[in-house]
Amino acid sequence: MILSGKEIEKRLNKYIYIEPYNAAQLNPNSYNLKLHNRMLVYDRNELDMKKENTASEIIIPEEGLLLETNKLYLGRTVEFTRTEGLVPMLEGRSSVGRLGMFIHVTAGFGDVGFAGFWTLEIFCVQPIRIYPNIEICQIYYHDILGEYDSYKSGKYQNNQGIQPSLLFKDFEE
Repeated sequence: MILSGKEIEKRLNKYIYIEPYNAAQLNPNSYNLKLHNRMLVYDRNELDMKKENTASEIIIPEEGLLLETNKLYLGRTVEFTRTEGLVPMLEGRSSVGRLGMFIHVTAGFGDVGFAGFWTLEIFCVQPIRIYPNIEICQIYYHDILGEYDSYKSGKYQNNQGIQPSLLFKDFEE
């Protein structure tokens, strides 16, 4: 079951932590998250799952940044979130999607116990100008049924910024 906006607000600072929190970003059944002004782009066109892929930082200026098509940008949310006892999910806002911009290519599903900034996998079907601090996506919460283990992965838990893929670490084990 998806939590209502009123239920999200009731569970703030108990099971749901959003920092910074702004009541104006609360929706009927979700909470809008903002785009930070920093992004990463991979340094090479050819990526290798078994190797660490380097990336360079881009700053989104106040006057905006024009994104290219056929290029993956890694953004992040302004907000740091932590969730206990619920499954956090992330979706792009429909107004953003209607401009041909995808906010998470595949990774909109969070784990119970995840704490961190959300890395956004941004891809656009035509050039689009973006701006820092826009409400770009929304987080919503599902109840979880049954016993569970909280997310404790060292790869992404308690991150402090944008994280490129750490899949290469799976091959080291």
